[in-house]
Amino acid sequence: TALIQYGGVAVLTDPMFSDRASPVSFAGPKRYHPPALRIADLPGIDYIVISHNHYDHLDRRSVREIGSSPLWLVPLGLKPWFIDAGIEENRVIEFDWWDTRRFDRVAVTATPAQHWSARSLWDGNETLWSSWLLRIGDFTVWYSGDTGYNAGQFKDIGAWFPDIELALISIGAYEPRWFMKDMHVNPAEAVRIHRDIGARYSLGVQWGTFRLTA
Repeated sequence: TALIQYGGVAVLTDPMFSDRASPVSFAGPKRYHPPALRIADLPGIDYIVISHNHYDHLDRRSVREIGSSPLWLVPLGLKPWFIDAGIEENRVIEFDWWDTRRFDRVAVTATPAQHWSARSLWDGNETLWSSWLLRIGDFTVWYSGDTGYNAGQFKDIGAWFPDIELALISIGAYEPRWFMKDMHVNPAEAVRIHRDIGARYSLGVQWGTFRLTA
């Protein structure tokens, strides 16, 4: 989870404040470190972007505690899940890749990622996944979400948005490569994404939180 504050606007990425990335609270991967902030300590959040529905990125308890005050921006197919979790229907907006919406002081575009979605054994790839491009005034930040590397999508993002100031690139659960390379980048591939999109600065996120692979 990243908190972005700029120009009086506050944005969260994939809010995950629970101890375990799991459908149940008593089992599953446990956090190595507590969140830097508790939900009660957060400033007023204006927008929240969701990259996909895996349990380490979409946490029902966190969503319910945050509630309907922010505007939730989600990939295609996820709105019913949020309504079921108690979020007001008019506070959730679905995006397809390359959809752009403009709000007060913020423009948001859902951009491609190479990943997948599922909450169970029976709903694989029924909802979309995405990365996100946020323009807050004169500041542009891109969040990768979970993604594997390919030579096309990220160069396209860099071509469409040549002024990315900061990229938040997920680097986690990347070993063994024969199994994970299609869906999660390792540090070297994260550097390739940084170069492909032409970001001025990049920050590695997601590592050191949950042990999900070898």
